[in-house]
Amino acid sequence: MSQVKLRVESGSVYSRQEAAEALGISLSTLKRLIKKGHLRVSKPDGMRRVFITGESILGMLQDTVVERGA
Repeated sequence: MSQVKLRVESGSVYSRQEAAEALGISLSTLKRLIKKGHLRVSKPDGMRRVFITGESILGMLQDTVVERGA
């Protein structure tokens, strides 16, 4: 059974779960990327919900350097 990845659109906003699914990573890995500053998020005051823009996801992927043997 294959899973279809969510397509990341520049002008869209994603939840943590949606962003993790689009990147093909676990939610805990996504949270580490946010904590380390690799992904920018928006968290309105008084809300637990975190919003991640498509620009942030695409920017992180563009800035990522793949090392040989990785």
